[in-house]
Order: sequence, then structure tokens, then C-alpha cells
Amino acid sequence: MTSKCPICKKPVITEFRPFCSKRCKDVDLHRWLSGVYVIPGESVPRDEPEENDGET
Repeated sequence: MTSKCPICKKPVITEFRPFCSKRCKDVDLHRWLSGVYVIPGESVPRDEPEENDGET
């Protein structure tokens, strides 16, 4: 069984695995960086300082 690219569904090329090309690899990276893909979890309030931010 041949693996398929998660972006365009073409056969995977070993050099770009799990993608078929640099283009599909870059499309996936852009989706992560732009917030299209999100890992579910609790939101962290940005107004409060973190526990170890250097203040005592």
C-alpha cells in the first residue's frame, strides 16, 4: 500500500515524507503557523505573568 500526501492525496515521495512535494510540506507548515491547525487544550490567560518570569 502506498502512503498518500495528507494535503493533496498524491503518492508520498521519500524525500518529503509524509508529503509528496516541498509545496505540500510548506502548505502544512503555513497552516500550523497561521493557526489553522490547533491542538486542543485549556487557554492560558496572557494578562497574568507566568510562574517563573524572573520576578520574586
